[in-house]
Amino acid sequence: IDFVRRMLARYPQVFEFARGPEDAVRIHRAGKIASMIGVEGGHQTGGSLGVLRQLYALGAHYMTLAHATNSPFADSATDQPEYGGLSEAGRKAIAEMNRLGMLVDLSHVTPEAMHQGLDASMAPVIFSHSSARALTDHPRNVPDDVLRRLPKEGGVVMVTFVPSYVSRNAGDWGIRNLAEQRRLREQYGSKNDPRIENALRVWGIKNPRPQAKLSDVADHIDHIAKVAGHDHVGLGGDFDGISDVVEGLEDVSTYPALLAELARRGWSDENLRKLCGENLLAVWRAAERVAGR
Repeated sequence: IDFVRRMLARYPQVFEFARGPEDAVRIHRAGKIASMIGVEGGHQTGGSLGVLRQLYALGAHYMTLAHATNSPFADSATDQPEYGGLSEAGRKAIAEMNRLGMLVDLSHVTPEAMHQGLDASMAPVIFSHSSARALTDHPRNVPDDVLRRLPKEGGVVMVTFVPSYVSRNAGDWGIRNLAEQRRLREQYGSKNDPRIENALRVWGIKNPRPQAKLSDVADHIDHIAKVAGHDHVGLGGDFDGISDVVEGLEDVSTYPALLAELARRGWSDENLRKLCGENLLAVWRAAERVAGR
């Protein structure tokens, strides 16, 4: 949070902090980047609602309930289930986030936690960087039975560009890679053992990652739009969290190529605008209404 605020202060001609959806619209119209702070993983609160409130006060407007491992709030999709979805603390955290107007992010959690999160939240939720599990069977992707709930419950799935989430071959590689990570953690008794990083590097040389393509990402966007509707899909590239990129989507300058591909597939200008931000803004506005603003 300190780094983001220092960056905003140093480059005010480029970035401005968005305190709400109307702020984001105003900043965008001024030709600047609307910056929003999120917390990726409820473990960063230590399970404390007081810490959650302080993070919100410092500018964090969304929180992912869990990340790579289970948090005090929810089961992670890449860990052994502990709560069968949400914990009781997780339900209380969602209620507090609804009260604050803080967006509930269900990326990275198990399907059970996704369903329970939709049940618990009074406001629409986001999946800040997830894709369609029907196309790529990665544990972090969103199943169709969750997607089908979004027209009634509200929410937006923001399709990520993580290769293993959007390409079946890369996804299979990702599952094997996660299995190897678990095996190495068990072998060495700690996820922080430096030998794990070296062993994974050797494994990666012997098992090169398949290449994902721009058309794979477009397929996921299309699928979510067909199952959940055009009002419930967005973009969540996750460029800050990946070591490999999709061919044709190497950085943010390539977004127009993705939109052109969707336009070729018949997407209207209206639906492209929804994809590029209007759907997220709608969820953010709804969360603020629930909070009573």
